[in-house]
Amino acid sequence: MKVTSKVAIPSNWTPGQRGTLVYLLRESSVLLIHKLSGHGAGRINAPGGRLEKNESIRHCAVREVREEVGVRVATLRPAAILRFHDFGNGFSMAGYVFTSRTFEGDAVSSSEADPFWCRIDEIPYHEMWEDDVLWLPQVLAGICILGDFIFENDRLRSHEIERVDQTEIRQCVESDSVKAKREV
Repeated sequence: MKVTSKVAIPSNWTPGQRGTLVYLLRESSVLLIHKLSGHGAGRINAPGGRLEKNESIRHCAVREVREEVGVRVATLRPAAILRFHDFGNGFSMAGYVFTSRTFEGDAVSSSEADPFWCRIDEIPYHEMWEDDVLWLPQVLAGICILGDFIFENDRLRSHEIERVDQTEIRQCVESDSVKAKREV
């Protein structure tokens, strides 16, 4: 992966979309999905998706896991806020990342996702979004982060990752904000 010179997210940036990702953890494994439809189809990711109108970030996370893999999440741990901007195609998204060790049910396939359990030390990053290898290991290690990722036509060009206190992530999730420490 070649990441070129530092390019910043525009100072007046607002996300065109907001979405969630939820990493379900069991012992030394994580639930991942083969994404079958929508944004990222053909890649490996975690259950998640876009917020619906008037929906809270937490509600979206719980709903998307239930819809995509049939699992009922009991608790969510806010882990990251990721800002994505693609100068090539105009895509922009704020992503709210959670982990959970408290859930019910067995993961089942849906029209959107084919779930599978994977050992954390065997995650197939080469089949995922280019940026995942930069931030996901930190999240799975319990580190909270803010991340900015600049793309050009789906190719990563620049990134910045900052470790933060979980309180900061939690406050942003509760206020449905992407602001955290940085001005947006």
